[in-house]
Amino acid sequence: MDVKQNIRRQSLTDIEGQAARIAAMMGMIREAMLPPTSSKAAPTLSASALAQLCEVDKSKIAYRLTKEDLPAPTMHGNRREWPMADALPWIREFRREKLRPSDAAAVTITVANFKGGVAKTTTAVTLAQGLAMRGHRVLLLDLDPQGSATTLFGVLPDAEVDPENTAMLLFTGEQEDLSYAIRPTYWPGIDLVCAAPLLFGAEFALPARQSKDPGFEFWRVLDRGLDQVRERYDVIIIDTPPSLSYVTINALMAADGVLMPLPPSALDFASSAQFWDLFSDLCNQLVRARGQDKTFEFIDVLLSRVETSDAASSVVRGWIQEGYGDKVLPIEIPKTAVAATASAEFGTVYDMTRGSVNAKTFARARDAYDRMCELIEQQIQSVWAQQIEGA
Repeated sequence: MDVKQNIRRQSLTDIEGQAARIAAMMGMIREAMLPPTSSKAAPTLSASALAQLCEVDKSKIAYRLTKEDLPAPTMHGNRREWPMADALPWIREFRREKLRPSDAAAVTITVANFKGGVAKTTTAVTLAQGLAMRGHRVLLLDLDPQGSATTLFGVLPDAEVDPENTAMLLFTGEQEDLSYAIRPTYWPGIDLVCAAPLLFGAEFALPARQSKDPGFEFWRVLDRGLDQVRERYDVIIIDTPPSLSYVTINALMAADGVLMPLPPSALDFASSAQFWDLFSDLCNQLVRARGQDKTFEFIDVLLSRVETSDAASSVVRGWIQEGYGDKVLPIEIPKTAVAATASAEFGTVYDMTRGSVNAKTFARARDAYDRMCELIEQQIQSVWAQQIEGA
């Protein structure tokens, strides 16, 4: 029997009712699966995991415990475990030569792509977590009005985020420094500037300010708003909307480096070409027309959501390699059940414990993100070296 799909006329009242139903559902889902920030906790580290992050043999951890100058572990039988907050002093002690020198400033990395669904937010949050686990002090700035990164940190954008928790007051000119919006998170070493749907207002506020003052440079607002913050952090990571908006332009102009997650699909590759074409045009109109320039220390293309069994994706990977050359990071982020499970639980691979899913699949996903963080950390260290050399 054929099933016919009939039209269902919907008024604005119907849409309002639908929005209310979904908001109520989100409240129930959050209550069941997304604890408030105060109770959401970063995973603990075993002695082996701590030694790996400290980049030393496990025996050195045992020896250093005898000095009693670093936080002691919690004992679970014969097993030693460190909460993340207690592990960080260890990591910073053993990795001190790889952390930000006192005469260098934070490196700002903007995660951007024209399209949604490319793992942009997951990439931004896992990068923040991975770098924090390596001892860096990280600020994650969520500029996507959907607030997905904010949600991953246990904050519900619609219900728990006010304008003063976001970059909105900076974009409207009510604040000149982003410090007002920074809040701590459940993950030690990461602070957050939240996002919420109200950030859509920046797309009207910035051009309105530009029209009133021809000398105003709307694309520099975020860059200048971060000036006071750069001394407090080692790395600033910006998650952007999936469009080349006024806000995204601000994020790109504030960046030292750009990270573009790019799945190996024909449509995503075509979209990335449009992104860079539009951005080049805008830079010519806004920056070069005023006798200025913009330099990025690095631009990375990260192959994301890769299905190794998909024959078509291998063809597109070839296009990406040919088009982006050495900008393509030598690591691929696989599309795995682990990532899907983590996302369904409002978390990332780094929020999960090794015993919670298939060990082989977990290792595959975790190792890929570890390698991504390692490669980007190397570039961050090179930027610091250049800052010191050029000072």
